[in-house]
Amino acid sequence: MTTRQVWRLARRPEGDIDKGDLTFTEEEQRAPEAGEALVEVIYLSLDPTNRIWMSDREQYMPPVEVGDPMRGGICGRVVSSRAPGLPEGTLVAGLGEWASHVIVEEGKVSPMRGVEGLPLAAAFGTFGGVGMTAYFGLLDIGQPQAGETLVVSAAAGGVGQIVGQIGKIKGCRVIGIAGGAEKCRFITEDLGFDHAIDYKNEDVGAALDRLAPDGVDIDFENVGGPIMQAVLERMNNFGRIPLCGLISQYNERGETQGGAPAYWETMLMRRLTVRGFIVTDFAPRFSEAAAQLGQWLAEGRLTTRQDVRQGLDRADDYVKLLYSGGNFGKLLVEVSPPA
Repeated sequence: MTTRQVWRLARRPEGDIDKGDLTFTEEEQRAPEAGEALVEVIYLSLDPTNRIWMSDREQYMPPVEVGDPMRGGICGRVVSSRAPGLPEGTLVAGLGEWASHVIVEEGKVSPMRGVEGLPLAAAFGTFGGVGMTAYFGLLDIGQPQAGETLVVSAAAGGVGQIVGQIGKIKGCRVIGIAGGAEKCRFITEDLGFDHAIDYKNEDVGAALDRLAPDGVDIDFENVGGPIMQAVLERMNNFGRIPLCGLISQYNERGETQGGAPAYWETMLMRRLTVRGFIVTDFAPRFSEAAAQLGQWLAEGRLTTRQDVRQGLDRADDYVKLLYSGGNFGKLLVEVSPPA
């Protein structure tokens, strides 16, 4: 009998994710049926949206039901197949489960795109959801113009690090907000951001007044809360806010609308464009983004950092790093060896 290890949602979290909200079990793995393939998971992507999927609040896709496997992005290798387009040995990526093995349907996952010399973790961490999110969120919604000031929150995270570099490619002056001196050094010295604000050790509003005296044109928003408020108050007329995430609020109980009335008045008076988006909105154009990201990687104009943790059995601990700022780069769990 073939078995797999899997995390299931045991109960809906109240506030922060706690022990007992998820359970780790070993169970029988069924064989693939016609049009399906069995994938051995190599990397599991941990993302802020995991917390949303655990709740029953309004969201962009059905929540994970209590008792069901936890949902997540995966990269893995086909080990058994009854899908002509997914032969054994194929590396694929897509939406899967927090598990050692998953059954996937043909057409629901994509072959992994690679760049010569790029490790699999880096390829997954760039061409997966974070790269698509950064690309379309900034270029389609933020519409950066040379000479504009772009502020990126959670700038050392999976999405933020790519957003800032694309902003530089497009000629923007880029200010990243991150937590801690090491992350701030990384985004300026390694990624080429113009400035960094350490929100853990300095007042974000005062730092923005110093670094962006002429205001902010684009706020790529990943965090929400007081950080978003500080940036919003310094937006220029006709500024754009791609609203990617509100990670500071995902663990809050009940409604998370603090500060909303002030937000609306500022948006009105400064004629701001604020657009929430989900990366799957742009799925028909993923190949466009992958081609451009791949070109920038090959040219050395784009680099990414992954935070790879070992062991599927600790995924419930690792995911909490996202909400405390404990990860440094795109957070992945290595479930099985990549080679």
